[in-house]
Amino acid sequence: MTDSNKVQAKPCCGTPNIDDSQGCTCTPSTVTANQSAPWIIGSTNTSVGVIPQINTQLTFQDRLGSWKSRWDIGRMDYKVTPGLYAVGKPDGASPVLVSANYKMSFDKLRQELSGPNLWILVLDTKGVNVWCAAGKGTFGTQELIQRIAQVKLAELVTHRRLVLPQLGAPGIAAHEVLKTTGFKIIYGPVRASDIPEYLAAGMNATEAMREVRFGLMDRLVLTPVELVAAFKPALIILGLLVFINIILHGSLTVYQFLGRTLLDFLPFCGAIFAGAVLVPLFLPLIPGRALAAKGWLFGLFWAGIYLKFIAPTGNGWHIATYLLLLPPVVSFLAMNFTGSTTYTSLSGVVKEMKVAIPAQIIAVGLGILLLMGQWFA
Repeated sequence: MTDSNKVQAKPCCGTPNIDDSQGCTCTPSTVTANQSAPWIIGSTNTSVGVIPQINTQLTFQDRLGSWKSRWDIGRMDYKVTPGLYAVGKPDGASPVLVSANYKMSFDKLRQELSGPNLWILVLDTKGVNVWCAAGKGTFGTQELIQRIAQVKLAELVTHRRLVLPQLGAPGIAAHEVLKTTGFKIIYGPVRASDIPEYLAAGMNATEAMREVRFGLMDRLVLTPVELVAAFKPALIILGLLVFINIILHGSLTVYQFLGRTLLDFLPFCGAIFAGAVLVPLFLPLIPGRALAAKGWLFGLFWAGIYLKFIAPTGNGWHIATYLLLLPPVVSFLAMNFTGSTTYTSLSGVVKEMKVAIPAQIIAVGLGILLLMGQWFA
């Protein structure tokens, strides 16, 4: 073991357009990768350079970071430096696991690896998780090939196997990786929690390990970021309602004005909560497969509840207005889960959006016209 603070990288390492063949044996992305990060507990000296050794125990800071990311606080910068990391005391025969550089993905993986000695190769997915990055192409073939070369993995390990997360398969052309690098792609289990058992079984996955589940907790953990994303549009709606009520009801007392504005805002708050929280919660129970259709149905349900039990008595125009406005709001928010669920495919999402988005725009437009007609009549 070598103190990472005493290791100095040679100037040529990791520098573009510099020939590293003149005795530069360090690894560009690992000698300098996150040496000051709190989850780096040391380093190991290898034939290709100094590799950071990581802690497999999550700290309060790690858990707080994940919580903040769930609430979209610094989420786009929640990532680790791509490169090679050591777990335990790996050697040339140790397995190599591949992950994304989204820190929550990285943390989910490392917290399950307290026993084995292995390497983790982290790809530059621009801070995006494995599944989404595979769809976007950042957890992709060329990035994997380039990262293997950059960390000089062929010189470090004696085997030619890489264990990739199963959810990263859409972004990887395994035959191209094998042809270019000589490394064979092996797909591990869907969930990081199954990796210890998977490794102990000689890298043989059971059917249960291959199953992609999207249970209640899997759905609910996604809702905070959707609520935060809807916050700004909600403020815009509230601002418009305040402005309109000032014009129409400027003679009301402050309390009457606030009460009327909040009552007008209530159906939209309910629609946002329904789309971001209730639709994911009841997703398997809502008829249909398309997320937009599920959201629209639940939006009609919420509109019915509001008009029947909450809204002041109104005429047919009033009822038609909210039946037009509320369902598309819920539908649009529900569509945000298309990239997170097992209910849709890429081609299905494209087809769904071509129909759903124009329908949502038309319905909202008609609803706004009816609402303005009632306000200014």
